[in-house]
Amino acid sequence: MTRPYSQDLRDRFSRLFAKGIAARAAARHLDVSESTGVKWGHQLRATGRLDARPMGGDHRSKLTGERDWLLARVQEKDDLTLERFRAELAERGVHVSVSAIWVFFAKEKISFKKKSARGRAGTRRRGAGTAALDARTGHV
Repeated sequence: MTRPYSQDLRDRFSRLFAKGIAARAAARHLDVSESTGVKWGHQLRATGRLDARPMGGDHRSKLTGERDWLLARVQEKDDLTLERFRAELAERGVHVSVSAIWVFFAKEKISFKKKSARGRAGTRRRGAGTAALDARTGHV
């Protein structure tokens, strides 16, 4: 993962820029890209400072506030798809991706297993072999 340029390098750029050296020339002198020099020049003109911006972002889930509703919804109807959860959340004004819902349920240690009662397709050559398996396991 990349890191921001050091504050020392930024300070050296600031001193060169303050002496009237063009942003591109100062960037070349310090061996950074010209586009970085231009951006730093804009930042210096606008704010008078050249600090690195914070890295990362907001890693809190948008679903934290919907936890009780989601868990109640699972208790109420446990065969909803993740896409259906996403659509219902969108109706509630919470717009998230299916993967965000997946991660939420994984953190809650809730998984959705396939059930034998779903009527899966049988095998081609052997006929309905799942009925014998269901009889042995007790699943219907």
